[in-house]
Amino acid sequence: MRHVIALDVGGTGMKAALVGADGTLLHEARRATGRDRGPEAVVETILGFAEDLRALGQERYGESAAAAGVAVPGIVDAENGIAVYAANLGWRDVPMRALLSERLGGIPVALGHDVRTGGLAEGRIGAGNGADRFLFVPLGTGIAGAIGIGSAIEAGAHGYAGEIGHIVVRPGGTECGCGQRGCLERYASASAVSLAWAEASGDPEADAADCAKAVASGDPAAVRVWQEAVDALADGLVTALTLLDPRTLIIGGGLAEAGETLFTPLRAAVEERVTFQKLPAIVPAALGDTAGCLGAGLLAWDLLADGRPAAEQPTDRPADRPTDSEVSA
Repeated sequence: MRHVIALDVGGTGMKAALVGADGTLLHEARRATGRDRGPEAVVETILGFAEDLRALGQERYGESAAAAGVAVPGIVDAENGIAVYAANLGWRDVPMRALLSERLGGIPVALGHDVRTGGLAEGRIGAGNGADRFLFVPLGTGIAGAIGIGSAIEAGAHGYAGEIGHIVVRPGGTECGCGQRGCLERYASASAVSLAWAEASGDPEADAADCAKAVASGDPAAVRVWQEAVDALADGLVTALTLLDPRTLIIGGGLAEAGETLFTPLRAAVEERVTFQKLPAIVPAALGDTAGCLGAGLLAWDLLADGRPAAEQPTDRPADRPTDSEVSA
């Protein structure tokens, strides 16, 4: 059975799959990233995981994977196959595509940014299926975004497109790791809500999920914390939809797991803020934590559809690309 290898690399864990031509997950597996052992060990763990998947596919389906796709966090030069920088993994300028292709017997390999890769899956086979223009926004430790145009994700001229988490929604506000003050992710990410609710509740262990439960039960302090986050998120989303005019806004990540506790006030807050703009559908992500892995599989199948062997992919050369600190989650 023809299949590809898909890898989704996170700060603490990796999700992987063998993916069939129809998008079916033929085999799924998870491993710890092991970032405490250093960046070189992390890279070797990724390569070893991919190699094991190749062997499994060969044994189970009688042939090796035809291609591989890998999604990684941080700054990514997808065109040249370089994992440029990831603060949570400690690596710089890793020629990930070349290393994986060599370890996997020379098969073509696609490299993608984790959020954009997840957005690709949501757009094609998830909540954005059928939408010609969409914006995918996962609300996790930080906030990033993926701009969907047709069946592709727009990366921008330098790979920074979609960084909605760094739209300033509260000028002069809380300092952000990117160097600005008042960034959206400092107010509306799951980690920001967790911090605000821990302070408001007096429980240092409380998190965003606890806040959502308290909101559902009518706790006034929780409602205040939650509404402040929703208002900030609505401000950022209206800026984004003014610029991009998406047909669909797909909200994912940990905060979206609150369901209508989030979506009911968020839809109302966005509607209150729009004037001339067309109001998009605001929907929850459909694929959960499998989006990155499914998207990596789509990247691999896209390579095969292009019909280009690994030797004809863009070379892994240094490019004029950013090497400053990571600004997305």
